[in-house]
Amino acid sequence: MRQAAVAVCVTEEPGGPALLVTRRAARLRAHAGQWALPGGRLDPGETPVQAALRELTEEVGLERGPDDVVGLLDDYVTRSGYVMTPVVVWAGNAGELRPAEAEVAAVYRVSLTDLDVDPVLVTIPESEAPVIRLPLLGGWVHAPTAAVVYQFCQVACRGLHTRVAHLEQPVFAWR
Repeated sequence: MRQAAVAVCVTEEPGGPALLVTRRAARLRAHAGQWALPGGRLDPGETPVQAALRELTEEVGLERGPDDVVGLLDDYVTRSGYVMTPVVVWAGNAGELRPAEAEVAAVYRVSLTDLDVDPVLVTIPESEAPVIRLPLLGGWVHAPTAAVVYQFCQVACRGLHTRVAHLEQPVFAWR
């Protein structure tokens, strides 16, 4: 399994805390147009925290340091062969963001009240595990992003010890 990390980046907005969520560029080879958290593969010798912070800078133009890391969520093993480590980062007032045009179509600050919702669990014939998805801006965010966001909201907003490793991804994300 290859190692990856994502930044679960919490910002302070006028309406309260929000997460940075990106829409992947349409021209990407893998997972084009999907909702995602800033992140990617670890470079050689890099830790998940270092990778998440680097990807946050590269994808949305937001520089934060190790002191801004609040903690880690559970690793999520993807069907595409990655062990993804979610790194929770406090960004406060993040200011202007600069999405990397080659990777990110747009970046959104989504209120935690809009994300802290009951997930939709769907059954598929290809797996015994339920597929998780969350409503987002008139569409759906799917696992692994949905699983990470769901766990974050359960832990941070509700104080619950919720695990998500058993939640499945939709078949289109298995590549």
